[in-house]
Amino acid sequence: MDLHKIDTERRNPNTMNIDNLSSLDIVKKINAEDKHVPEAVEQALPVIADVVDRIVEAFRNGGRLIYVGAGTSGRLGVLDASECPPTYGTPAEQVIGVIAGGEKALQYALEGAEDNVEMAVEDMKKINVNSKDVVVGIAASGRTPYTLAAMKYAKSVGATVAAITCTKNSEMEKEADYPIVVLTGPEVVAGSTRMKAGTAQKLVLNMLTTASMIRIGKVYSNLMVDVVPTNEKLIMRAKNIIVELTNASEAEAEEALKTYQSAKAAIFSLITGLTGEKVFEVLRQHKGHLRSAIESQLK
Repeated sequence: MDLHKIDTERRNPNTMNIDNLSSLDIVKKINAEDKHVPEAVEQALPVIADVVDRIVEAFRNGGRLIYVGAGTSGRLGVLDASECPPTYGTPAEQVIGVIAGGEKALQYALEGAEDNVEMAVEDMKKINVNSKDVVVGIAASGRTPYTLAAMKYAKSVGATVAAITCTKNSEMEKEADYPIVVLTGPEVVAGSTRMKAGTAQKLVLNMLTTASMIRIGKVYSNLMVDVVPTNEKLIMRAKNIIVELTNASEAEAEEALKTYQSAKAAIFSLITGLTGEKVFEVLRQHKGHLRSAIESQLK
C-alpha cells in the first residue's frame, strides 16, 4: 500500500515545526487544527441523515445497529454502543460495537488484529449479522482489512452497510451503501488518527445514535425520558426530568418513579392521570413516543 495516498497519513504543513515549540504553542496548534473538524463533519450531514433513517427503519423492524472497527475506530464504536442502554433504556443487543481483537483490544493495542480478515467474518457470524441490520464500518484510512472484510460479509447477507472514513476514494467508501466521508486532512502528528479523525468519528457516532434514539421516541423535548435509573446520579436525573416535565413535587416524582420504575411511565401517569397497566398499554400503542401518547389522552 502507498500510505502517501491516504489523506490522514500526509504531513501537515501547519505543524512542521511543532517539535520546536513551547507547550502553549503546541496546544494552540492542536486547537487550531481541531477547529476544522466540525466543518468537515458538516459537509457529510446529508449522508449521516440518510444513515439515521436506515437505522430507525432497522430498529422498527427488529434490526440492530452494529459498529465495526479496529484500534481507535473500534474503541469509539464500542464506547458509543455501550452508552445507549443506560442513556436510552435500549436492550444491550440493539446497538453493538465490534472491535478487531475483541475485549482485550479495548485496553491494549493489538495492531495485527486489523489485518485479520478471517476474524472479521467470524466476528460477524458470531453475532448473526443479517438483512435487518445496519452495519457501520469505521476507519480513518478507509482501508483497514478487518473492517472492510466485515463490511463485505455484511453486504453479502443483505445488511445495509455504511462507512465512516476520513480519506477520499477509499475502498470502504466504494464498498458502502452509505459512505460518510469526513475530510479532516493531515493530522498534527502525521498518521496519528486518534486526533482529528478520531474526533470526527466520535461526532458522527454521537449523531447516529442520538438522532436515531430521538426518532424512535427515546427523547421528549430534549430530555432522556428513557434513562435507566441504575445508580444515584441516574435516579436523581430521572426524578429531575419528571419534576421538570410535570411540575410535580420531588416527593411525588420519587413516588411515581418507584411505582413505575420508568421516568417515561411516571411522566405519562402524572400528566394524564392514568395509572397501573393502562400507562404501559397506551405507551405501547404509541410505540414509546411520549408526546403522541400524551396528546392522545388530552384531546
